[in-house]
Amino acid sequence: MPAIEVGRVCIKTAGRRSGKKAVVIKIMDRNFVQVLVQGSKKQARCSIRHLEPTQKVLSDTSDAAIGKELSA
Repeated sequence: MPAIEVGRVCIKTAGRRSGKKAVVIKIMDRNFVQVLVQGSKKQARCSIRHLEPTQKVLSDTSDAAIGKELSA
């Protein structure tokens, strides 16, 4: 089971959005991923060192599914 994968729900541990939920949208390379953070409509580039993965993985990565997960 990879810790960082597309659809994985994580918690940001650093930066101005620390403590917020984030969903991995795209893996850019071995150090960076594209995430959608709770409370933001823009995707952001994030270091995997600044993410703490949770047990949840979204099988459907559509905007509606991600929005529903981040609002909960």
